[in-house]
Amino acid sequence: MKSRRVPMIVLGAVMLCGCNNKPKTEPPPPPLPQMIQDRKQVLDSAKAMGDTLDKQAEEQRKRIEEATK
Repeated sequence: MKSRRVPMIVLGAVMLCGCNNKPKTEPPPPPLPQMIQDRKQVLDSAKAMGDTLDKQAEEQRKRIEEATK
């Protein structure tokens, strides 16, 4: 009887420890189409910002040319 007691205690402890499934705290990643859409919005806004900066630089060049004439 004593020979069965130790393995049963060990088996019970292993089962209790093995069943301790903690839920993940990280949210699942967004679906792929949503990620693509988000990145496209970022790229479009960056492209618009680049166009604005190019326009401002051109206007500044024109003002500098007019001031030096």
